[in-house]
Amino acid sequence: MKEMIPLEEARALVTGAMTKMPVERVGLLDAVGRVVAEDLTSDIDVSPFAHSAMDGFAVHGADLAGATPEAPVSLRVIGEIGAGDVFEGAIASGECVRIMTGACLPADADAVVKYEIVEVVEGDGKTGSTVAFAAPTKERSNIREAGEEARAGEVIVRAGEVLGDAGVGFLAGCGVLEVPVYGRPRVAIIATGSELVPPTEVPGPGKIRNSNSYAMAACARSAGAEAVMLPIVEDTFEALRDAVAAAACEYDFVVTTGGAANGDYDFIKPVVAELGELKMTTVNMRPGKAQTFGLVEGTPVFGLPGNPAAAYVGFQMLIRPALRTMQGYTCMDHPVVKARLTSDEKNKDPRRIFLRSVLTRAEDGTYEVTPARNQSSGLFGVIQKTNSMAIMPEGTEPQPAGSWVDCVLLDVPEEVAL
Repeated sequence: MKEMIPLEEARALVTGAMTKMPVERVGLLDAVGRVVAEDLTSDIDVSPFAHSAMDGFAVHGADLAGATPEAPVSLRVIGEIGAGDVFEGAIASGECVRIMTGACLPADADAVVKYEIVEVVEGDGKTGSTVAFAAPTKERSNIREAGEEARAGEVIVRAGEVLGDAGVGFLAGCGVLEVPVYGRPRVAIIATGSELVPPTEVPGPGKIRNSNSYAMAACARSAGAEAVMLPIVEDTFEALRDAVAAAACEYDFVVTTGGAANGDYDFIKPVVAELGELKMTTVNMRPGKAQTFGLVEGTPVFGLPGNPAAAYVGFQMLIRPALRTMQGYTCMDHPVVKARLTSDEKNKDPRRIFLRSVLTRAEDGTYEVTPARNQSSGLFGVIQKTNSMAIMPEGTEPQPAGSWVDCVLLDVPEEVAL
C-alpha cells in the first residue's frame, strides 16, 4: 500500500470498492432526486386524445383558404367544448366550434385558431354566433396530438435517470405512482476524541463540543444517504475497535472523524487493519492528508481527520462520490469553472491545496475568486461563508493575482454541466 496517493487514485479506489444498494420501490414523491433502477413505461397514450393548445375555434382548415383582412371568411359557431367535454356532432363546411384549452378536438376539425385573432361578427362568440377569420390556418395548428408525449407501452424513463420534479408530473400522467430506485445507504457517523462533549453541554476545561458528527451527518444527507450519529468514542483502541465493528455489522457505510493521523491517540488505521482490509491511509491533498479507508466485513469504513475543514473536504472529494455510486448516480464531479485569483497565493506545500473561497462574476462576465483570509483546517465557519474551493495544483509555484485557477462549485449539483 502506497504511503500517499494522488486524489484521483484515491477516489477511484474508494468508488471502485462500492456496490449499488438493493432496489426498493417508493411512492412517486419519495423518488424525486433519486436514480431510477428499472425502465418505466406508460399505461396509456399521453395525451390520450388530440386536444386544443389554446382557447379558440376548432375549424376545417380548408374553409379558411384564401381568407384575408380585406375578404375575411365567416363561420357559424355551432357548439362549445370545455376541458373535459366531448363534442360528438358533425361540423359541416361553414361551421366551427368554440373550444377551450385542453378540450378534446372534434373529429371533424383539423385546426384551431386562437380566440384573440378571430373577429366576432354577430353574437358573443359562443353557440349561435358568427365569427370572421382574416387569414388561412395550417392543418393541425394549435393542436396537441394524441400520444405526443408518450405511447402506451413506451419506455418513458430509463433505468439510470435521475428523477426530477417535472419527471414526477410526467410519470403521474403515465400512470406510474410507484418507482423502483436504489436504496439510500445508512451511514454511521462516529466522532472520536476524549475531549468531545455533546453540543447540549457547555464545554469544561480541555473540552470542545462535537460539531463534526453534525456536519458529516449533514454531508451524508446532502449526498442522499441516511445518517445516524452514534455516541462519541473515547481515545482508546479498544473503544474504537468495538464501535467500528458494531457499526460495520449494522450500517452500509461507516464514517469516523478524528484519530486518522499518526499520533499516540490515533487508532482508526490499526482498527481497520485488525478488523478488515486497510486500503488507504493518506492522500496528496490539503486540507485532509490523513484519509483512512478500508473494508470491515465488506462494509466501507472511512476515517476522516478531526479538523473540521479537513474532514469536510475529505467528505466532499471522496465519501460523497462513494455514497452516490452506491445509489446508482453516474455524475460524480461537482462543476468546475475557471476563475481569476483576486490576490496573490503562495503555495509552499507540494500537495494539491483546496482554498475555501468566494466565487463572483466580474463585469466582463468571467469569474473571479477570492480565497478566505483564514484557511485554518480547524474552522467550519469559513466554509459556511464561502461558495467554492479554489484549487492550487501540486507544486510550490506561487499563483499571483490574475492567475486562472480551477474552482469547485460545491453548491451546484454534479449533474449540472457548465
